[in-house]
Amino acid sequence: MERRELAVAMFRVAHLVGEFQLRSGRTATEYFDKYRFESQPELLSAIAEHASVLVPEGTEVVAGLELGGVPVATALSLATGLPAAFVRKKTKPYGTQRLAEGAEVAGRRVLVVEDVVTSGGQIVSSTADLRRAGAIVDQALCVVDREEGGAENLAADGVRLTSLFKADELREADG
Repeated sequence: MERRELAVAMFRVAHLVGEFQLRSGRTATEYFDKYRFESQPELLSAIAEHASVLVPEGTEVVAGLELGGVPVATALSLATGLPAAFVRKKTKPYGTQRLAEGAEVAGRRVLVVEDVVTSGGQIVSSTADLRRAGAIVDQALCVVDREEGGAENLAADGVRLTSLFKADELREADG
């Protein structure tokens, strides 16, 4: 699937109009419902294919953030051959009591993977947790950057955000 074709398909499947409360606490009149594009095998596969070329050299683990980053990281792992880790919002209080499940992150260069970024708050929080667990984190990759301060907030925390699409690109692709 060509990049523009992917943008159009994602927009048509996932763009919603209404009133939506965002994680950042702000209210938005449009929303990209990540689960609508993440649950479509053809779209998720194409996302991983296009995102795989954006994975920084030297990445050892792709780490998907709970919940939306997990399917993207899994698909990206399949597309790149890199191991995946799945990062919880909070360490589970039972079993292995781990923050990051799957691939070991301690001492490894980890690419944080998220679906949609608005303020970048969850990446900032999860990056701090991963760093405390010994991961080397200075890069994040998202499918859609809403361009509402996330990249700047992450940069202030020493994390460079790369996005497959900016929100405006998706809007414009559907024309």
